[in-house]
Parts: sequence; structure tokens; C-alpha cells
Amino acid sequence: MTSEIAARWDELQRACENCTRCPLGKTKTNTVFGCGNRDADLMFVGEAPGEQEDLTGMPFVGRAGQLLDKFLYAVDIKREDVYITNILKCRPPHNRDPLPAEQDMCIDYLREQVRLIKPKIIVCLGRISAMRLIKPDFKITSEHGIWFDKGQFKICAVYHPSLLLRDPRKREDMLRDMQNIKAALDALSGV
Repeated sequence: MTSEIAARWDELQRACENCTRCPLGKTKTNTVFGCGNRDADLMFVGEAPGEQEDLTGMPFVGRAGQLLDKFLYAVDIKREDVYITNILKCRPPHNRDPLPAEQDMCIDYLREQVRLIKPKIIVCLGRISAMRLIKPDFKITSEHGIWFDKGQFKICAVYHPSLLLRDPRKREDMLRDMQNIKAALDALSGV
């Protein structure tokens, strides 16, 4: 990573941490900017931080994140090789769904992260992320795991790990989707 790109990352993260575009900036404990490999071919995008994420400043570290880690491990994707973030960078009260206006205020941070990383594959974690990044009428139960071409990257959505905690019957679907994501990732490098 060049020093210019590193400086852009630092500037973006500082701007995000000091953001006052919506009221969530006043109620957060920490900004949850994102983490992982900033040169990743694979990027995961969730909807918003939860309680544990707000406390630590890291995305997907609570129970849902631990389940995501298990799926990554099951298909031999190392968490440190991917980049993980959310549409919102601050936790909504009581883990409610992000409001469209909040998404509008925060989406530019995600867009800039995508521009800097230049991933080849983006995976939406859950319905809300998919509705924002793939198409507004996205149906997670019928369209999870289906690939879409958006600009220069492939994009798909999988069930949000928090849903899998509530409905373990969907874990088989998640495993198949993750296997397909791993196959797409391997195809990039000719494995």
C-alpha cells in the first residue's frame, strides 16, 4: 500500500470517527469503521454494528461474528485475508434496523472503502445490506447466494449470521453459499 493510499485511509477513518451527519454519532461508544486486509479481493458488508461491536470498535465480534468466523474457517477463508465492514459505522439504539436516512448519511464512507480496497467480490451479510447494495427489492430467502455483476465486481448476499443464530435450519444454505464464495475467490487466483 502506498503512503498516499495509507493517508487516504487515515483521513477517511478520522472523518468517520468524527462524523455528525446523523444522531447515531452522539450515542455510540466507538465508531466501527471496519477491519481486515485493505488489499482484499473479498469484502463482507453487514448492516450496522451491534452491542459488542460498539464496545470494541471492531465489526462482527459478537455471537454473530463468531458464527461468521466458523463459516469462514469451514471453507478455508482466513478472516485476516478479507475486509469486513458495515453500511452504518455507528450502532443504532437497541440494535434496530438502520433507517434509510441513516444509510444515506453513512454510505459514502462505505463507497470510499470500496474505492480504496478495490475488491473483486463483495458479499452482503443479510437482507438490509443486499437491499442497499444489490437491489431495493432483494429477497434474501430466494436470492441468497445468487451472483450479480455490479461494475467491476461480483456481488452476492448470504444470510446474516444473527439470523442463523435464531434459525439454525438455514445454516446448510449458508454453508453452500460460503462454499460458492470460496470457489469464486479461488477462480480469481486460478486455484
